[in-house]
Amino acid sequence: MNQLDGLSALIIDPNAGMRTSVQNMLTMIGLSAINGVASSNQAIKQVATKPYDLILCEYELGGGQDGQQLLEDLRHHRLIPLSTMFFMVTAEGDYGRVVSAAELAPTDYILKPFNADRLLERITRALERRRAFMPAHTLIDAGHQREAIAACLEAEQAFPRYALEFQRLRAEQLMLQGEFDQAEPIYRALAEEKQIPWARLGLAKTLFERARYDEAQAILEELVASNKNFVDAYDWLARTHAALGALDKSQGVLADAVAVSPHVVRRLRTLGETALAAGDADTAEKSLRQVVTKAKYSEFRDPEDHVKLVRALVTKNEPDQAAAVIRDLDRSLGGQKNASACSAISSMMLHQHTGNTDRLNESLKAAMAACKDAPELSPELKLELARTCLANGMEEGAAEVVRDVMRNASGDAAMAKAMDVLQQAGHGEMAARLAQETRQQVVDLVASGAAKARAGDYLGAVELMQEAAAKMPGNPAVAFNAALAILRCLEHTGWDDKLAASVPGLLDSVRRLDGRNPKLPALVALHQQVLKKYNKGPRIRKAG
Repeated sequence: MNQLDGLSALIIDPNAGMRTSVQNMLTMIGLSAINGVASSNQAIKQVATKPYDLILCEYELGGGQDGQQLLEDLRHHRLIPLSTMFFMVTAEGDYGRVVSAAELAPTDYILKPFNADRLLERITRALERRRAFMPAHTLIDAGHQREAIAACLEAEQAFPRYALEFQRLRAEQLMLQGEFDQAEPIYRALAEEKQIPWARLGLAKTLFERARYDEAQAILEELVASNKNFVDAYDWLARTHAALGALDKSQGVLADAVAVSPHVVRRLRTLGETALAAGDADTAEKSLRQVVTKAKYSEFRDPEDHVKLVRALVTKNEPDQAAAVIRDLDRSLGGQKNASACSAISSMMLHQHTGNTDRLNESLKAAMAACKDAPELSPELKLELARTCLANGMEEGAAEVVRDVMRNASGDAAMAKAMDVLQQAGHGEMAARLAQETRQQVVDLVASGAAKARAGDYLGAVELMQEAAAKMPGNPAVAFNAALAILRCLEHTGWDDKLAASVPGLLDSVRRLDGRNPKLPALVALHQQVLKKYNKGPRIRKAG
């Protein structure tokens, strides 16, 4: 039986002739379920309708987005499973682009020109590895990290040639679950015995996550010095410098990383944000303008990027350029989530700078109204709105915005930032009162949900906590207790597909917002327990 029989493939290439040529090669080597698209946008729509075993993507997609940016979107937004084999097709000798693509972990890259035999060789090699990793990848995609860790341990014995990769995957899953102390020995053993760069990076991550910044910094500086192309090490070194308050050093490291790998949008965004915080408006504008330009052709544009660019231009005293960016935001992102709030806040920044009081007041009112319908807007932008309200005698409006930020605070540091906005404006008593009120509101909310559950009203508890999670998406305590309410409901009232489907997202929110929560492993264990009770564990997909 042909080992490629039954596999599905997607070809992404703007050149119709090349798509036909690659399809003919795939047909020659035994594939029959083949689709082709001409652009990244079409590709995203296509993968949303069906899963693919194999994706062959031309790097030069045209239309403003390249293959690397597409891969970034697909991985970041989890549009393709880990088992999907992604091949980047690029011109031979284009080293810089290959390095950038490799950072985002394609399965492999294929240099043009190539023939059917070469293609078969690469796919066969990737397919062998895919078979070994399929059980673990299926578990991870389904949100079953604990079982995935166990599967990695078994696979290390069954597939010794991939033992190091399975150890790496196991450590990564422990990191995702916030079990940094258990991930550390895996990384440390490989870092000290074999001096593997990714293991040393992993060790530095475990130290960083436990606030051992000096130790992490020493490892990361050595990594960057010994491997100039190890861009992930640059990113974590920049984060470490920022955590230690050295924004100028963080900016310098990020700039070096961008020089090595200039196409990753998230790194450019971080460089722009860091430069703004460090007072370097020129670098901020350059980086953020690239972000806006590169993201223009993505299906996942973020209107907050325009706001950050406006802030940089206003800082540079370029109001005309800032106004042009706002017009572009309204024209190209009108109707998108958070776009109205971002447009109003951008206009607020511009009119505050130019001193147009009437337009400023209009923008402030529009921004406050829009923020009520934008719970996922970043706290940084909301606090900027609150500062401007305070500077213009709108204390009541500022208090409402700060109250909203406090309700969504991910921890004490975020709460302190919100309080500081009021304290700096001479409203220390208001800051303390709002902080106490919002903390008590969350406590009362969680208690109400627990009381409903104790009284047997499990569905009532779920409805209460789900509504709270929608209004306070940045509050880890709310996300935690929403997940707990759903799991208790499933446990006592029976299985419900819709409710169960919302749990992995809530668990991801808790990991992202409060990965060090000591109760998180118990919540994850309860999730696994409920799945087992109803025989809803993951079905391991066999590779073709």
